[in-house]
Amino acid sequence: MKRSHLSLAVGLSLACAAPLYAQQTGNNNTTADNTQASPVNAKKLDQITVTARKREETLQDVPIAVSAFTAQSLYNQNVQNLGDLQGKVPDLQVYAARGSNTTLTAYIRGLGQADPTWGFDPAVGIYLDDVYMARPQGTLLDVFDVERIEVLRGPQGTLYGKNTIGGAIKYVSKPLPTKTEGSVEVTTGTHGEKDVKAAVGGASADGVWRGRIAVASEHDNGFGSDILTGSRNGNKNTNAARGTLGFFPTQNFNVQLEIDGLHDNSNPRGAKLLEPNSFYPLYQPLSSNYNTQSGMPQVNWTKMKGAALTLNWIVSQDWTLKSITAYRTSKTDSNIDFDTLPVAVADVSAIYKDHQFSQELQANYDSGGAVHGVMGLYYFNGSAAGEIHNIFLGSPPYSTLGFSEYGSTGGSMGTRSYAAYGDFTWDISPSWSLDVGARITDEKKTATIQNYVYSDATFSTPIGVLANFTGSHTSHNTSPKVSLDYTVNEQIKLYGSYSEGFHSGGYNIRANCAAIPESCRPIQDEKVQSFELGSKMSFFDNSLMMNTALFHNNYSNIQLSVFTSYTLPNGTKGFFGDFTNAGRGHIDGVEEEFAWYPSQAWTLSGNFAYLHTKYTEFFSSGVNIANTQFFTNAPKWSGGLTLQRNFSLGEHGDLSARLNYQYQTSVWPETTLSPLIKQGSYGLLNAGLIWQIDQPWSISLQGTNLGNKAYRTTGYNIAALGIVTGFYGPPRMVTLSAKYAF
Repeated sequence: MKRSHLSLAVGLSLACAAPLYAQQTGNNNTTADNTQASPVNAKKLDQITVTARKREETLQDVPIAVSAFTAQSLYNQNVQNLGDLQGKVPDLQVYAARGSNTTLTAYIRGLGQADPTWGFDPAVGIYLDDVYMARPQGTLLDVFDVERIEVLRGPQGTLYGKNTIGGAIKYVSKPLPTKTEGSVEVTTGTHGEKDVKAAVGGASADGVWRGRIAVASEHDNGFGSDILTGSRNGNKNTNAARGTLGFFPTQNFNVQLEIDGLHDNSNPRGAKLLEPNSFYPLYQPLSSNYNTQSGMPQVNWTKMKGAALTLNWIVSQDWTLKSITAYRTSKTDSNIDFDTLPVAVADVSAIYKDHQFSQELQANYDSGGAVHGVMGLYYFNGSAAGEIHNIFLGSPPYSTLGFSEYGSTGGSMGTRSYAAYGDFTWDISPSWSLDVGARITDEKKTATIQNYVYSDATFSTPIGVLANFTGSHTSHNTSPKVSLDYTVNEQIKLYGSYSEGFHSGGYNIRANCAAIPESCRPIQDEKVQSFELGSKMSFFDNSLMMNTALFHNNYSNIQLSVFTSYTLPNGTKGFFGDFTNAGRGHIDGVEEEFAWYPSQAWTLSGNFAYLHTKYTEFFSSGVNIANTQFFTNAPKWSGGLTLQRNFSLGEHGDLSARLNYQYQTSVWPETTLSPLIKQGSYGLLNAGLIWQIDQPWSISLQGTNLGNKAYRTTGYNIAALGIVTGFYGPPRMVTLSAKYAF
């Protein structure tokens, strides 16, 4: 498996290979019973080129755990947004946060961050065309006009992100074309789904000027309603666009300007009341998992936009330089009815806003000799802010008796980060390669925290101060990486690696200095040490691919968002959203991905993962309670299996049929570890038919969760207010799409 040898990795997610094979057999016009002559290499898996290490390599030759999806495989697998990757990548948990449609929560190998407020950085980095997206609002990206998506598992400190401790998800748009091309796709389906995706690109006659524009408009009726008002819950209403203009004056230099935007004007998704609220026990849980009886207006919109200027310069045969200058901004306005009732037990309205500027300079070196790699400088300057209004027990009789509480959380968090990184590979011999890298980061977070108690729901007259301070937290970190890989032969590569990652600390934006003074102290950086052994193998003339990864992570200063209850000296009881360092733990796991083409017509592919997580230190009130605590979003077993059959219809085109099953064992979605919110083991059945009528036309019939399985993605257990609610994943969905490509 030398660098010049092209072969597809088994780092494919479940059935990534199947769509590639379907495309290949369709082009060869092979019959289902193989009666026609087979073309050379018809059973071989295709090639995927990735930039996981910021240089082009085939997926099988990259000595890291990475899964990749081409545009065709994303289409065949019905991946409409990043949330649909769950079950298709080992140890990936990804879903929409709270009641949003586009705010992302992502965990990889048990590492992630579920709190979407402005004080906390995601632990899994999201990259849109090499630009880091610092906030989760709007980052559950719709998949349209995409070249590929890469998912890197484990810390990526030597190359990726400001604080990418858990992994990285790279969204790579289609490149600028040298001739006119494009596509239009129209989709209709259950629950009122109506989607349109379109793209067109072209170039001047001499190829100096090139451009591309893509749009996506997605709408549905949601999965439930507010039974009091009749308004729909979670009715999707998003519009997104992306445009790129390129200037290519020579073969050695080009400039590309990309502008993108998203407007999500969906209603909040409904949460199910899992048991009667102790303050209003007459309101019983509804039979539907998606209906509510809320007293709050349906508000949940996000606007996001960004621009990136990329310069590429081939200085010589050995050196390539790249500059990425980017600016992004977003704003969100959301109502969150935690209790789902017409009374105000916990009614929260929140406004988030942020902006970020980043500059990255890269230098790639490859002389064709034994040493090649990348080095770079990275600068990030961002500010995120917001204001949250909380109404607790704001309805009679508690408001009449004076038990109501009105509080606000406000302020900002500024981040300034400088980093230098390098990652170089030394091909010691034809069989042995050593990869060494490091990232040095200097980061400062400056917080302004202003939390008050008010007299009423107008939030105009403060009567108490919970927190009013500014503070700064500085992080200095060096994250090393070393990897040694051994190429046994052209079919087998083995590797072992050690890497470190860190996730910077900061301040709890919900701090309550009056009740818990410790909540106003800085949160410490969390760190991970990752040991990994892996193999990438292909057999039977590349018709069977198998990738394996075994890993052990030491995880320290674990950052957790929790609810903390307290009792003041006067006997007053309360609670607040705390953010703390839990202590230490370890994560062990095994991941396997495979793809097998037993014949030209059949494909079997899949993945499975085993994950063992354990706290070794978790202090609460001075007591180590590690044995009673569990990691969230970390199922012990998970995986999926896909079987695909391809049929030739002769002059009528080709037909591809897919059957997919994905499964995971029980998971704790949130840190209170409520048994009522815990999601037990479950599996989802999915299927699809794609008819490639001719070169430009295709028809796709797709079904997800065909068994209509009810499963929770997250939820809330706020004991002080008697709230136990859960958010559920989508029910059975069936869609029909027509696509025209030119």
